[in-house]
Amino acid sequence: MQGAIEVGGLRTFCRVAGEGPPVLLLHGWAGEGASLHPLTAHLAQRYRTIAPDLPGFGGTALPPGDWGVPEYADWTSQLLTKLGVPRAVFLGHSFGGRIAIYLAATRPELVERLILVDSAGIRPERTARQETAALASKAGRAASGVPVIGGIAERLRGRWHRAIGAEDYASAGPLQGTFVKIVNQDLRDLLPRIAVPTLLLWGANDDATPVEDGRLMEQLIPDARLIVFPAAGHFSYLERTAESCAAIDQFLASTGGAG
Repeated sequence: MQGAIEVGGLRTFCRVAGEGPPVLLLHGWAGEGASLHPLTAHLAQRYRTIAPDLPGFGGTALPPGDWGVPEYADWTSQLLTKLGVPRAVFLGHSFGGRIAIYLAATRPELVERLILVDSAGIRPERTARQETAALASKAGRAASGVPVIGGIAERLRGRWHRAIGAEDYASAGPLQGTFVKIVNQDLRDLLPRIAVPTLLLWGANDDATPVEDGRLMEQLIPDARLIVFPAAGHFSYLERTAESCAAIDQFLASTGGAG
């Protein structure tokens, strides 16, 4: 089944496939549920897979304001209620991992097992270059309200964001405020509160969420295991699909998760 439903007042596009214990798959920033198809197709052979487009992405409506991780987490819990799912295995890639971490720590009754793939959630320390760029961005926002120079300031601010590698922000459009709230929230203090077995899958060459983040999560989550795929990047599940699926199968079987 795939199609539109209403969740939290938002038109939501969701894909549900397979039968068995439920597995919820949450995609990364700028992706959609279909982004996780290789994992969904594999898991749907034995599980009921649920792969929504998160608010603001794919076929799901924009959030009504600037959302942070808590708002996305609340929406996700409402999605499960809408589908009649009291508890599920959570799998989150990148941004989707943030939501899964938050719910595993704050709504443990919803999370049966946790699988984090190149997950975001650890806020990096800003470099001097990024601090300078942030100041320039603030100045640009202030100048954008001044007649004549406003258009120039906006163009310059866009160039700054691209120059420091903030393409996600520069291309976020109406989600820019949401993006800022999300990336500025550091979830590391929640990690020790995760009480379920957790599998961490990471690309050794991930330059968006470095493997050091995965190692820190493995240290802070009480029952976590990290698997690193050599030469893979931020989309390790696409570059190492067979290995990812095998690791997930072994994890679910060994922990008793989702049958």
